[in-house]
Formats: sequence, C-alpha cells, structure tokens
Amino acid sequence: MKTRAVGVPLSEAMAIPARRGTVNFFWLGQAGFAVRSSASLLLMDAYLSNALADKYRDALFKHRRLMPPPLAAGEARGVDLLLATHAHSDHLDPGSVGRIMALNPECLLVCPESAVPKALERGAGRDRVAAMPERERRRFGPVAVEMLPSAHEGLDRDADGAALYGGFVVEMEGVRFYHSGDCVPYDGLPELLRERRIDLALLPVNGRDAYRRANGVPGNFTIGEAAELCLASGIPVLVPHHFGMFDFNTASPEAIAESLEPYRVRGLEWFPPGAGSFLTAAAKGESAPANGA
Repeated sequence: MKTRAVGVPLSEAMAIPARRGTVNFFWLGQAGFAVRSSASLLLMDAYLSNALADKYRDALFKHRRLMPPPLAAGEARGVDLLLATHAHSDHLDPGSVGRIMALNPECLLVCPESAVPKALERGAGRDRVAAMPERERRRFGPVAVEMLPSAHEGLDRDADGAALYGGFVVEMEGVRFYHSGDCVPYDGLPELLRERRIDLALLPVNGRDAYRRANGVPGNFTIGEAAELCLASGIPVLVPHHFGMFDFNTASPEAIAESLEPYRVRGLEWFPPGAGSFLTAAAKGESAPANGA
C-alpha cells in the first residue's frame, strides 16, 4: 500500500485509470469509498448528501456533517457499480442514489436482497439493481463481488430471512479487499475471511455503547476489535473508517493512530484514509507506481 496526495479535484482523480495490477481507494467520508482500477470505478456506501441532517433535525442526535462531501453526486461520472452494504441512509444515500444512477445509465446498484425495496424507493430502477444473497459470488465485468453477512450489532434478518446487513469481498485487478459495512465481531467471521485470502480490509472503528444503542444508533467494531479481526483473519492491511462525520458517533484520528500503531509489531499495516489523499494497493507480486492522479 502507498498513500499519495490527490492533487486535483476528486472527480478528476477518480476518472484517471489506475495502473494495471493496482487499485486506488479514495475516501468519501463515513464508510464511503471510490475504488478505481484500470478498467472500473466503484462507489461503495457513498453518503454525499445532507439527508440525515434533514431527517433528524429535531432528534437527540442531529446528524450534522462534520466534513463536507468531497464529491457532489452530480460529479460522480463514469461509475460502473454503486455498492451499498445495507439500507441505512449513510450507506444507501437517499440524496445521492437517484442522481448517481441517472448520471451513469450503465451503472448497476449492488446490495443485499433486504435492501432492494429501499434502493428502488431511492431512485434505482428495478432492472438496474443486483440483489446479492449472502455468500453468493458474482462477476460484473472485470469485478467480482461476494456478499457476506454482517452484524450491526446482531446478525439480523428480514421477514424473508435475508440478512439486513452485509459486507462485500471485492476482487479487482488481482487485489481482493473486504468492506464490512456496519459490523461488530461475531462467531465464524474470522474463518469466513481467512478462507477468502483477503489483501486489505476497510473496517468501521467508531465503536458502540449502551447510550447510543438505546437511542437508535447501533455500533461497530472498536479500534482494537478491527485490528484483532485482521490478525485473526490473516488480513495484512487495515484501513479504518466510519469516523469524522457525526459528532455523536465517531473516533478521533489521534485515538485511532494511538490504538493501531502498536499492531505494526504484530505484522498489521494500517493506513488512515484522508479527504486529500488516496491509497494504492497492488496485486501480489506487483509494485504500486504513481498513476498521476
């Protein structure tokens, strides 16, 4: 992995194909990432609007953004796949889905089966939604996607038995990465991940507590839990996220760094995402040269 400054507007950086054998990761805030290979552009859990502040203006937790969107939905051109791990609005954004899909007429929205009704309600056409059953692996052109169940904070299911929360194992250019969506540790998850020989994990680290849970905000991995999951799963690189968006549901960059730095001596590399930088991952046996972004 290498970290580089973006140097140009994000919409321009995303449009630059990555070098073959590498994948670029641009953080969009919260759990959102734009992922660029030489041939494809993915958006994952992109929250680019202020929909939650409008929805919760009179609630205990106001959901005011602490960071502006680094990208407007109307600037998200060239998107091949829009992935949403579940139907919560900061992952399947009602203020962005319809605009992104309209701007990219060939784009498919990939989500768990349980999220399909919300995807349709938020602007994805029925013929453009790819519903993923758990543990099914599909190929979308040069991109392979598998959906695994996630626990936020439980392994909850809808009335049809479909997992409410998912995580994606994605393979592009020989790089295999895991985005858990919202998730906490659960029995069997390390074994599932170890079987898939994952190169890097994008994991939420804002933690959880009884107060947030009692007020309708289920939690995620603590910083240490995310690191331990990577070690238990044989994942060599961690990219922490799901912080810096809402004041009631975050972790400070200083706390993340302080907690994760000791894990380097145990063989875990970690890279903090930033709005002004991007990460490049190389397929095994490849170098990661600059791509000019």
